[in-house]
Amino acid sequence: MSSRMQETVLYKSSSALLDRLSNWAANPWRRYSLLLILFLIGFLIGSSLGMINGVLALMDPVGAFFTLIFLELLIQARFIFLRTKKPIILIRVFDVFRIGIAYGLFSEALKLL
Repeated sequence: MSSRMQETVLYKSSSALLDRLSNWAANPWRRYSLLLILFLIGFLIGSSLGMINGVLALMDPVGAFFTLIFLELLIQARFIFLRTKKPIILIRVFDVFRIGIAYGLFSEALKLL
């Protein structure tokens, strides 16, 4: 069985998309605005998860489990992309999004104190 990916149109276009994104984000203002937008999206998702689980009060452990699994998958994807020498902007996108989710969850937890 071959361990190499097939050169399909989807594979080629996704790799070209990553290259175009890294070229576009070479400008510091564009890179910082992209990372800020992703942080705010992560914060929105994190605070929404906290609010939804708090309102329902039925699935708190299950929601926390799925959130933890999702965050761990983002961490594992970071290490995979570090090994494959993908553009560094993709790793920063995963990190900032993950930090936004964690910050949103912490802010919802502080509201309960």
